Amino acid sequence: MQRDAFERLDLKRMLAEPEMLEAVQPDVSLVSTLISMRALLGGGTDINRAVGYCAQRITRPEDTVLVLISDLYEGGVEAGLLAQAQRLVASGVQMVALLALSDEGVPAYDRGLAARLAALGVPAFGCTPDRSPEMMAAIRKQDLAAWAAGAGIAAVPADAGAR
Repeated sequence: MQRDAFERLDLKRMLAEPEMLEAVQPDVSLVSTLISMRALLGGGTDINRAVGYCAQRITRPEDTVLVLISDLYEGGVEAGLLAQAQRLVASGVQMVALLALSDEGVPAYDRGLAARLAALGVPAFGCTPDRSPEMMAAIRKQDLAAWAAGAGIAAVPADAGAR
C-alpha cells in the first residue's frame, strides 16, 4: 500500500524539490515515516552530497542538530563526507549518525565509516523510532554516547573498524 501511494503521489519527486524540503517541519512522525519507506527513497546514497546540501542551509551552527539517518555505505566520496563532518562539528553543529536498522531491529551499517565519524565527534548508533523522542531530548541535554549507554543502546566506538 505504501509503495502504491508513494508511486501514485510521486512522493520521491516531491521530496527532492528544494521548495518542499524548505516547507517540511521535522518531527518524530516524519522520521518514522521516512524510515518505514527506506525500502522504496533505492540505495547507493551519495551521503557526502546530502550532507553538503544540508551544510549549505545551516545559518546558526551552534543551534543546529544534523541527524544523518543512514547505513553509512557511502555511494559518493567518503573523504569528502568526513571532511564535511569535521567542519560541521568544528563550527558547533551537533551531528548524529542514526544507523539504519535491519527488519529485525539490528543496526546494519558500514562499521569502518561509523567509527571514523565517531572519532570526529559524530556519535553513531541505531535506535528504533520509539526511542527517537528520548534521543532528541538528550541531544541538547547530555552527551549522546552516555545517553545511549544508559538506554542500553550500543554506540559505535571511535576505534571500531578503523583502517
